[in-house]
Amino acid sequence: MDHDEIAYLRANSGAWRLLRADTAPLVLAVLGRIFVADNVRSIAESDLLVRVDDALHAINSSLSETGTAIGGETAVRGESAAEVARAAGGERAAYPRSARDYVEAWAAPGQGWLRKFYPDGTTEAHYDATSELEKAVAWVSGLRARSFVGTESRLHTLIELLRQMVHGAETDPAGRLTQLHRRRAEIDAQIGLAEAGQAPPLDTAALLDRYQHFSGTARELLADFREVEENFRALDRGAREQIAAWDGSKGELLDRLVGDRHAIAASDQGRSFQAFHDFLLSRNRQEELSDLLERLVTLDQVEVDRRLRHVHHDWLDAAERTQQTVRQLSEQLRRFLDDRVWLENRRVMDLLRGIERTALLVRDDPRPAVTMELDALAPRVHLPMERPLYVPAAAGELDSSVAESGADDFDGTGLFDQVYVDTARLVATVRTELRQSDQIRLDELLDRHPPALGLAEIVAYLAISEDDLDLVVDDTVTTHVPYVDASGVPRQVRMPLITLTRHRATTGGPR
Repeated sequence: MDHDEIAYLRANSGAWRLLRADTAPLVLAVLGRIFVADNVRSIAESDLLVRVDDALHAINSSLSETGTAIGGETAVRGESAAEVARAAGGERAAYPRSARDYVEAWAAPGQGWLRKFYPDGTTEAHYDATSELEKAVAWVSGLRARSFVGTESRLHTLIELLRQMVHGAETDPAGRLTQLHRRRAEIDAQIGLAEAGQAPPLDTAALLDRYQHFSGTARELLADFREVEENFRALDRGAREQIAAWDGSKGELLDRLVGDRHAIAASDQGRSFQAFHDFLLSRNRQEELSDLLERLVTLDQVEVDRRLRHVHHDWLDAAERTQQTVRQLSEQLRRFLDDRVWLENRRVMDLLRGIERTALLVRDDPRPAVTMELDALAPRVHLPMERPLYVPAAAGELDSSVAESGADDFDGTGLFDQVYVDTARLVATVRTELRQSDQIRLDELLDRHPPALGLAEIVAYLAISEDDLDLVVDDTVTTHVPYVDASGVPRQVRMPLITLTRHRATTGGPR
């Protein structure tokens, strides 16, 4: 990094601004506990104020007992120490302001440590930490002295990453097969040692090393999600700004917005995030992660943070929030189209109203106007180009040859083998069944009276049109009716639920 880049970050980075603030211990302690340690992704304003107020009371009580003074109030609003004391009601408290004042100051655009938003369907403000707060908390956490610094697990991770990159970029199939055979040989050797009882478990130092690496990487992944979500939100905000300030054609704007949406999915960050999301959504992966985390918290050699038991659910929740931010672009496109259609329809209606008002003014005008008479109720418009061109009539050919008679042994029985369904018989069957009840389902009727003519008879039931019979069709329910076709093969027809009922005019009286 050069001098100009560092100077720019010093002036514009929210994380740097937080570390320079006099109230940095309060912000990092309170917000770090809520949004980083507890992994809260969205909290209502009332709940946040309660938690901040409890933290302020505990911190002020602890500092008053030890006699420690924090002169950080001038960094929040720029007042002097005397004004701070007056705001505290005469008591020299370390942090005398109310929880609401602090929360509003932390969410101000000039600070950028909290993001204030209103979810759909709610009127109460919600808050979430920004990536700048995550970076500041991570940097301060790294300053703590560690009694144990593991290096072995990170070395194994680096070597494995190198293998994946080098072997994954290999284009020669023979080279990849060589590496796969080598890995299989190593696994076979490990299997042989395990079968011989010569594979001792990891000692306490190795477990602690790997646990530190795992827990740190798991929390870094959660922190990265906030930055990924913020990047996607910046793209969404840019799309909204384009829509608000756009004065060109609708097609050009749609092309640009759709291009931005595809650019998000096609970017390196978008492809990496989608690959992670698809991998984590795998049922087998979720079951494997749940089993491994449950077994991790039962290890006696390492003091495991119990919150890591559900870290994969935190990953899923953070990934879903990021996906929701990406989906906002599509929702914005839909709302834009709906607004434009409404505006165009309103413009058409305004034009029609203008024509009507003009017609009323012309009708009531006593001055003579240019008029014309029509022989019909509406004019007939004939455009010159609608007239067809001249087409010469085609000359017909006359065939005077004598028609030959057909063969005497022609078999005409096929003309009389057509299927004929007697609808009168079907109507009589329906009326007989309806004597017992006011209605009957078609599948039950066909179960009692199987169709002798197959599908043709089933279709004939649907074509019944009698004054005293009604057919009620329920598209939400599907029924299956068996029948036998003309060749004797059993078949089945799927259709909506159809009910045959007596007409309402005839159900009231005796039958």
